[in-house]
Amino acid sequence: MSDIAIQVRNLSKRYRIGLKEELNDTFVSSMVSWAKAPFVNFRQLKKLTKFSDNGQESDIIWALNDVSFDVKKGEVLGIIGSNGAGKSTLLKILSRITEPTSGSCRINGRVASLLEVGTGFHSELSGRENIYLNGTILGMSKKEIAEKFDEIVDFSGIERFIDTPVKRYSSGMSVRLAFAVAAFLEPEVLLVDEVLAVGDVTFQKKCLGKIKDIVGGGNRTVLFVSHNMTAIQKLCQRTVLIEDGKISLDGDTATVVDSYLMRNMSVELAGKRYWDDMSTAPGNDVVRLRAVRLILEEGNPTNVVRSDQKFGIEIEFVTLTAGKVFNVGVHLFDKHDVQILTSADNNDLWHDRPRPEGTFKSTCYIPANLLAPGIVTAQIQIKKMSLQYNRLHFRIPRVLTFHISDAGNVQGNIYGEFMGVVRPLLRWTTDYDTEIKA
Repeated sequence: MSDIAIQVRNLSKRYRIGLKEELNDTFVSSMVSWAKAPFVNFRQLKKLTKFSDNGQESDIIWALNDVSFDVKKGEVLGIIGSNGAGKSTLLKILSRITEPTSGSCRINGRVASLLEVGTGFHSELSGRENIYLNGTILGMSKKEIAEKFDEIVDFSGIERFIDTPVKRYSSGMSVRLAFAVAAFLEPEVLLVDEVLAVGDVTFQKKCLGKIKDIVGGGNRTVLFVSHNMTAIQKLCQRTVLIEDGKISLDGDTATVVDSYLMRNMSVELAGKRYWDDMSTAPGNDVVRLRAVRLILEEGNPTNVVRSDQKFGIEIEFVTLTAGKVFNVGVHLFDKHDVQILTSADNNDLWHDRPRPEGTFKSTCYIPANLLAPGIVTAQIQIKKMSLQYNRLHFRIPRVLTFHISDAGNVQGNIYGEFMGVVRPLLRWTTDYDTEIKA
């Protein structure tokens, strides 16, 4: 246990759904209900706290079910999952706000929690008083708190309101102060829930930067719950995926995040789409789409491409009205829906020229060693663009979903996940001179 900061064993938490209140439609029934209320409330309270041995009741919800994991000292563990999966319940149990139904958790060190807005603050006390209160709860002396006080206030940006009761603060102000207190009073274990979503973009960047500084020290343990996959991947080397109260994946962040995003996508990996019926195919009386395919350089269809492979997006469409001018465009997005590439058909034969009736096949080729590994979706559109007139004939988001796998050692001795949406293999030169110049 010496190198373990958090140890969770067979942790479970169950709730009984509350009973629906019955509404009375007459004065007499209301009076009868009022007279019976003490006895009814007592029976309902007993029912809410009583569980059968088999746990099969329909009104029972298991927020956590037999969860076990360890977190080493100095480790930053990401926790992801859909709303209602059990992430916040887990942090509340670790923070000692909620008692588990069964199982155990052990934490080695002082714990600071950033859960719901205002958690841990006394609303009637000022910001100054709450700083000292939270520091005392963490076991710090008044002198230790005073040494950190100016840094906390400066980071939070609420200097003018530091002596104002916290109940007068906006949600953003409360979050800023809460984060500053948790970050600067230096607990051994920091539990961070999705509270940073409340703050503005500038403060979110400050928070992420501060967490990076905390992580860089290597002596503080962080549990980071977030729906922001970019933040998870920047901060956490290891991530846990919670689904329906259970840990479904526990591993390196890139693998877990990719799996989670794939499970939540509207479509599975799909390297081709085809429309047999032209009357229902995307488009209009001018042009309609027949097919979209992901192909390798030699023309073979696929839905998985290595990062060192050239590949193409083949678009087959039918022109129904002769003499029209339009452009074919491809837009690629990464797993975070960040647009990473845009390209339009610039073939001299048809670019900005009237097209006859017939079937066309345009292919956009993506060079090897350009895009970073991960999930990519393609959007296809055909539109007329000019300074005087724009007309969109059709646009299909996520028409293809494919995976770019890591080809391995293509960046010298460095491979794996890189920051950014592209990972081009660029040409480098190095000059060397034996002379050491002053």
